[in-house]
Amino acid sequence: MNDRPFVVRSHDVKKDASYREWLLEIRSRYQNFQIKASVKVNSEQLLFNWLLGRDLVLRRAEEKWGKGVVEQLSLDLQDAFPGVKGFSARNLWFMKQWYLFYSADPEAVDLIQTINEKLSFDDGRKLKQVASEIQNKKLKQLDSEISFPAVFGYVPWMHHVRIIQKCKTVQEAIFYIQRTIENGWSRSALDDNLKAGLYYTAGAAITNYTERLPLPQGKLAQELTKSNYDLGFLTLPAGYDEQELETALEHYMTRFLLELGKGWAFAGRQKEIIVSGKTRKIDLLFYHIHLRFYMVVELKVKPFEPEFAGKLNFYVNAVNELICTDNDNPTIGLLICRDMDSTEVKWALQGITTPIGVATYSNIKIEEVQAQLPTTEQIKACIEQAEEEYLQMKKESESAE
Repeated sequence: MNDRPFVVRSHDVKKDASYREWLLEIRSRYQNFQIKASVKVNSEQLLFNWLLGRDLVLRRAEEKWGKGVVEQLSLDLQDAFPGVKGFSARNLWFMKQWYLFYSADPEAVDLIQTINEKLSFDDGRKLKQVASEIQNKKLKQLDSEISFPAVFGYVPWMHHVRIIQKCKTVQEAIFYIQRTIENGWSRSALDDNLKAGLYYTAGAAITNYTERLPLPQGKLAQELTKSNYDLGFLTLPAGYDEQELETALEHYMTRFLLELGKGWAFAGRQKEIIVSGKTRKIDLLFYHIHLRFYMVVELKVKPFEPEFAGKLNFYVNAVNELICTDNDNPTIGLLICRDMDSTEVKWALQGITTPIGVATYSNIKIEEVQAQLPTTEQIKACIEQAEEEYLQMKKESESAE
């Protein structure tokens, strides 16, 4: 361990024996973490951040050693571990905020424990193994401490920072942690979903899935749909129609699949089905790889009308009869329209036995076509020039005769 003397700074801090003992403990802890970092860098670093945030909260560091203790601790740690990133005062404040965010909610422990049960990804056994290892660590416990949630180790540090900055509740934060793990979100993808308020729209489409599908498929289908789909990656001309919307979505299908969520595969646009000798075409057809069911998506560029539900009902039944195999679960339908009245939708779904739902879309960018069109003066000038050229050509023709 580095035995260099402590560097005295200008911060108004009481660097008494207890402070020095605490700093030595932190330095020793960090060196132990460095040894293991080559094996589990992210998980170990996050556990260290969690424990330092815990210390700042439970030791009442600012009350005990002075208001500048975070800044002083930052300088002392940087001096003890030169060249190591992550000891800025700003980052130490994030650590404290991180621990405070979860420890302030009495239900946080129970909510965090449910993540392991909800997650459905291939690394589940490894997750339980990591959880067991962390729970068995011989760490110095403090009164009222909340243990580090092992599942947090699967999410990068700055993701955690963004989540606590943007989320209002622990439940909301855990939602984004779970989705980050399931979908492998980058920081920009996380930011996009935080900005779009995915927590408030996911699973919120108006549907009859839970009533018309057996458990657990009905619940899972509901969780997969949103009340609103963010199509901000599209740019369309003013007054665009449904065909133009479909074409744009097909062109940006990768982005649209990300917006739909994990597990969806694109099965076709204007999918042809023949019923009683008549050709019908489904706007968009998707298949959920893990849950093994088709989803018929109908697009409307205008607000919801009750008759839309009847058409979607027809297509869902047709897919069940003509496309599904014995290995497939029942098909669901989703109408995505520009706007809707929830009462109209709920009444329209009453009595329909097929599982269908209704959602909206938003944020499509409109091309500024007007700026590219000629002005009235330009049109008038062009007409006058054309008339002059015509008269000149007529005069030359008459002279030639």
